[in-house]
Amino acid sequence: MDRTAQRDRILAPLALVWLGLTLALIAYATRLALFVAPTEATMGNIARILYYHVPISMLSLIFPYINFGASLAYLYWRRRDPLKALTADAVAISSAEVTIIYASICLLTGMLWAKPVWGIWWTWDERLTSMLLLWLLYVSYLTLRKLSATGQAHTLAAVLSVFAAVDVPIVYMSIRWWRTQHPPPVFAGGPDSGIDPAMYRVWAWNLLAWAMWGIFLLGLRYALERRRQAAEQDAALQAIEASLEIAQ
Repeated sequence: MDRTAQRDRILAPLALVWLGLTLALIAYATRLALFVAPTEATMGNIARILYYHVPISMLSLIFPYINFGASLAYLYWRRRDPLKALTADAVAISSAEVTIIYASICLLTGMLWAKPVWGIWWTWDERLTSMLLLWLLYVSYLTLRKLSATGQAHTLAAVLSVFAAVDVPIVYMSIRWWRTQHPPPVFAGGPDSGIDPAMYRVWAWNLLAWAMWGIFLLGLRYALERRRQAAEQDAALQAIEASLEIAQ
């Protein structure tokens, strides 16, 4: 516990600085998106949602691979080195929860964009359906960890993360593999893809801002999980010591 408290004292000021920079950057990027970026010629101001929807959608496909890598590390270390396995598991649960947040915002902003442009909130095309499946897989991941009564919840959840990781390239490639109602790729989609350089700059600032926010959430949730693990280990140790005293 002393080591944990010492680490928290060192990291807390750094976390506050990171949070301050992140909030300032989000405010700056939001100003650019709402007031500085040029109005899109076809959709008008409703297209400004792309500065949130597209970066957050991209990030929602990155955090699952952090979860995937941490889950593989947990499966490898769970019998070889339980302490390393606990660290990997803390990263896994933290990245899974951040994935849920970003995937939820992706789906919600997509529906807010779709209604005025398509006239409907939702359509079961390949991009939307595969993204919804990714969200459901991570909801299942968290539910499994909470409700499993087998004692193997973390192991089963780590296996489930493999299936979630398989869905990520399907989400990404869906608008390339199939002709969907979802717009084609904005970046690296072919000769007609791309956006105005002024819009690209605003998009890049928002991508950086929301990436920093996701990293902050990941680090905060990881710290809380490690603190929970330490408290759980201390409680188990105290229970063992108490039982030994009773036995004596």
